[in-house]
Amino acid sequence: MHTKDEIFTHIKDILIKEFEIDADKLTPDALLVEDLDLDSIDAVDLVVKLQHIIGCKVEPDDFKQIKTLQDMVDAIEKIVNNNH
Repeated sequence: MHTKDEIFTHIKDILIKEFEIDADKLTPDALLVEDLDLDSIDAVDLVVKLQHIIGCKVEPDDFKQIKTLQDMVDAIEKIVNNNH
């Protein structure tokens, strides 16, 4: 099982390595679009990368209400716990 801290670390690692986002911007309350400049294509790419890490299929509907990094962590944690 993945803890919220582990999930947050995975997301941060992907955003730093793949999207070249400054680590200082990656706080739980960071807004994906406004603060991190992620567009819908970036969001899909991020979800695909997360699926490989968590080993679960992620449905686009699971991410419709996500605005912050913490929202994403909470959604991934819910998906992981419901699938294990």
